[in-house]
Amino acid sequence: MAALQGIRVLDFGRYVAGPYCAMMLADFGADVIRIERPGGGDDRAITPITESGEGAVFLQGNRNKRSLALDPRGEEGRSVLARLVASADVVIANVPDSVLPKMGLDYKSLSAIKPDIILCNLSSFGPQGPWADRPGFDSVGQALCGSSYLTGTGEIPFRSPITWVDNGTAVFAAFGVMVALFERERSGMGQQVTGSLLATALAFSGSYLVEENATGVGRGPIGNRGHLNGPTDTFRTSDGWIVTQIVGPGIFKRWTQLMEEPEWLEDPRFATDQLRGENGAILSERMARWCAGRTTQDALATLAELSIPAGPVLSPRQALDHPQVAASNMLVPIQMHDMAAPAALVGPAVGLSETPGSIRTPPPRAGEHSREILREAGLGDEEIDRLIAEGLVSEAVSSGA
Repeated sequence: MAALQGIRVLDFGRYVAGPYCAMMLADFGADVIRIERPGGGDDRAITPITESGEGAVFLQGNRNKRSLALDPRGEEGRSVLARLVASADVVIANVPDSVLPKMGLDYKSLSAIKPDIILCNLSSFGPQGPWADRPGFDSVGQALCGSSYLTGTGEIPFRSPITWVDNGTAVFAAFGVMVALFERERSGMGQQVTGSLLATALAFSGSYLVEENATGVGRGPIGNRGHLNGPTDTFRTSDGWIVTQIVGPGIFKRWTQLMEEPEWLEDPRFATDQLRGENGAILSERMARWCAGRTTQDALATLAELSIPAGPVLSPRQALDHPQVAASNMLVPIQMHDMAAPAALVGPAVGLSETPGSIRTPPPRAGEHSREILREAGLGDEEIDRLIAEGLVSEAVSSGA
């Protein structure tokens, strides 16, 4: 039995944070119903890879879900939505809090239908403050927390193409939902779970913000070097790049022996991790000279022998082909609805020994399960046919994949 079997989730999320949160619950057995407008949501087409134009962002974040294509804005749509809420445990959305009442998804409206409902809403900037109603995406969170500034070179700030703010928000949200479900088991009480891209970005940047608030140190961008330790940097080898992160006196001692710089162990410039970060340019220059005459494989093999943390800088293609990635069993081939060959999705990132998560079904077509879900809600086929004819519902025929 899956860990979350019997938990029903209504997923109104779009793009990354909301859908990815719901996906994590689905991976561990929750019945997640993606509710989207008839014909499908805009987030289906980001980074298109299938014949029908569905994108990698949608495919990765929506496996193990069912799809109901419903327009809930009118009176009849709201009536159908109320039936679904009555049988749900969790509702997930990612919109400004002020928008929830317009969608009928505010906590007051939902709890009037089902008192123990759990509402999880993820916004860009949180429910309070002058930016509460503004839209935002991952890059804005990176910029607001100081990350883009610190990641830059001094001439231009950099943003990460990896959506760590969005995905981190999803992880925090899934944790919040699980805590709320645990509390409901004890007290029978539902509640609202809130999160935001800004809150996640601030939480992940906490050590830098705490340091700045306490000391006013004014850290700035230093490229790929580490502020708080060294040599932490990227280095060119004869055939590629590697990264090292030297933290703690033991690893630093082994590194100085490898570099044949034993006097640096007594050098006051390198007495602590903090000082090694502040004087990291000297350490990086020495490491760069050592790497320049070696292949990536040789450099990493030598560093591994000394238990010095290091790894190759890989392209996405190289990452897919790396033996350690293959050994992780994280890439799960799934037959999509309109792709000739299976495509790999990245599986659950956390393992459970007795009730592990899994990818059981491909991401759904828009409205693929509309009729099935509406029947479960008590609607007859004639009523469903009428809703489809009026454009309030759409359906897609499953290919059986």
